[in-house]
Formats: sequence, structure tokens, C-alpha cells
Amino acid sequence: MEKRVLGFLIVMFLVMSCAEVVPIDPAVTAEPYGFWSGLWHGIIAPFSFIGSLFKEDIAVYALNNTGGWYDFGFLLGVGTFLGGGSKGARRKKKSN
Repeated sequence: MEKRVLGFLIVMFLVMSCAEVVPIDPAVTAEPYGFWSGLWHGIIAPFSFIGSLFKEDIAVYALNNTGGWYDFGFLLGVGTFLGGGSKGARRKKKSN
């Protein structure tokens, strides 16, 4: 059990290192993020959230984005990470 917790913490640390840190001022003047960036940010959103609890310069959601396409990618990414609707659609076995 302890090996699983340690392995989980190592994986969390590695994935949190993927969180992109962009200062606010350059992010506003930079090219806006699109669908693919939104998808990636959605996938790493849970890890970015945990990182944002400890560091103020880690954001969960990009401020400078293209709007609807970024939002769509972000929601797909979050849904992909959380398993989408597959857990709700799974049939339960009848117990006899």
C-alpha cells in the first residue's frame, strides 16, 4: 500500500511539472491559446489546481484564449482525465 502512495505522489509531481507557468502581462500580449492547448490544459487541470495551491503563478485556466474552441478543448480534456461518461454508462451486475 505504501508503494502505491509513493508511486502516486511521484506521478503527481511529474505531471504537475507539466503545468505551464506564464506571467500575466506576456500572456495577454501573446498569441491566444486554441483548441489543442485547451485540451492539454483540461487534461492537466487537476494537477495544475494542486500546484496552484502552493504557487501563485500556476493557473488552472488560460486567460488569453480563443473562446469557444479553447473552452471545448478544456472540457474534453477534463472529461478525458475524469473518465468521461463511461463510468455512469457501465452496467451493474445483478447479484443472485
